[in-house]
Amino acid sequence: MIGFIGLGRMGLRMVSRISKKHKVVAYDIDSQARNKARELDIETVDDLSELPAQLASRRIIWMMVPAGAPVDEVINSIQDGLEQGDIIIDGGNSHYNDSTQRAETLSKRGIHYLDVGTSGGLEGAEKGASLTAGGPVEAYEAAYPLLETIALPNAILHCGASGAGHYVKMVHNGIEYAMLQAIGEGFEMLHSGSYHPDLAKVAEVWNNGCVIRSWMLELAARAFTNDPGLNSLRGEVGGGETGRWMVETAMKEEIPTPVIALSLLTRYQSRQEDSFSGKVVSAIRREFGGHPVKLSE
Repeated sequence: MIGFIGLGRMGLRMVSRISKKHKVVAYDIDSQARNKARELDIETVDDLSELPAQLASRRIIWMMVPAGAPVDEVINSIQDGLEQGDIIIDGGNSHYNDSTQRAETLSKRGIHYLDVGTSGGLEGAEKGASLTAGGPVEAYEAAYPLLETIALPNAILHCGASGAGHYVKMVHNGIEYAMLQAIGEGFEMLHSGSYHPDLAKVAEVWNNGCVIRSWMLELAARAFTNDPGLNSLRGEVGGGETGRWMVETAMKEEIPTPVIALSLLTRYQSRQEDSFSGKVVSAIRREFGGHPVKLSE
């Protein structure tokens, strides 16, 4: 039996996938989210502190909650109900240093903590994600049947000690920033240049055997098909936290990441002026992660 906390855009899809192979008891602070889970025949609790008691020994609890204070609040609410050998998994985008500290604190009570970078967006949550895990090998092996249920085939990697899973995911997100920015700028060139090809068809043909073929281009084609000029969107791009963590870490460790750093700054710049490249990035982020976008007035 698996405990699952956090039934938002990603979480509800993941818990639905998990419930096909494991019995799940779930919780979300939002009663409407709990109701949606119950509609999928997933058992829920209305008080988070009651969750551990509903699980069999060698408890495994997956958290899918926002980084920072919400993670600590969840841990504080459930840890008194946990025993030695139980496992908490943070599948969100926590800072790797926070994950390291949480693992160290919980280990003093004999509780294992795995930090798992989860990638694949909404489709990954529903159809199979890519997972990078950090933490004790013993806990990783015990949790592997759950990870295998969540992930696509050959899409799980134990990356090292505590913090490693979220460190790898942080780097992944930094790469994502740079790739998104390059795609956005390229389509702005096509949109504003001398020729005016059908952008959806460009994305589709590029995605058929081309060197730069990718899921992001597939999502771009989808976005352009639905709104060819992206006229419904503003070019303001949200997010930025994990990219900022990566750039800060790179500077601290004196590792050059100029393209990723510039893509982060450009994302901030998008909040000051409207641009077509910003619209492209926003549209793709909405497609893969359901991230909020700014609509044109």
